[in-house]
Amino acid sequence: MGRKDFDPDEMEPRAFYRLLTAVILPRPIAWVSSRSADGVDNLALHSVYPCSRVYPPVLHFTSVGRMDSLTNIEQTGEFVVNFSPEHMFEQINATATDFPPEVSEFEAVGVASERSARVAPLRVAGSPVAFECKLTHTHSFGDSTVVFGRVVHAAVDESVLEGERGLPHVELLRPMARLGKIEWARLGEVEEITRIPHEEWPGHYDPGEEEESS
Repeated sequence: MGRKDFDPDEMEPRAFYRLLTAVILPRPIAWVSSRSADGVDNLALHSVYPCSRVYPPVLHFTSVGRMDSLTNIEQTGEFVVNFSPEHMFEQINATATDFPPEVSEFEAVGVASERSARVAPLRVAGSPVAFECKLTHTHSFGDSTVVFGRVVHAAVDESVLEGERGLPHVELLRPMARLGKIEWARLGEVEEITRIPHEEWPGHYDPGEEEESS
């Protein structure tokens, strides 16, 4: 099997970005709600989105280009990351439309909203999980800006909680994920596997065994 070589320095930036997003998958979606300094509520999806720090909890997402959500967050210092569930797939995709800054995606797309507990931006009422965040800092790389926010409040629908620990269950959350091009993915088969502690690893050498046998 042969390989085709791609040199990012010799390619148009967006062309290499399309290659990256066709390979780094599936990618979770940060469905980010923000509010402008003029009070316009914005809702946009960002599919470059992981967790950056565990405690204090920090999330970050990347704004490719200067989106309205980035401008709003820089102005107000607050945003909400809403979970992207399967049943809201069409609305999630519709909020990627390039509406002008004075138009609220909540109103244009018909997404029901609710008040947040600790920040001004609205939460998506139909989303099972919302992380309310305060901006810590941003970092720009070329045409992209990474936005870091400390989670100050989490609101979780009780219907997705399960087990003794009361944690969200993936089959109840039903997440949507981004793939390459205009492709998306729903939750497929879920498998479970436990991690093997080192002391239980086959062939693990335990010095205590020599002492017991001597």
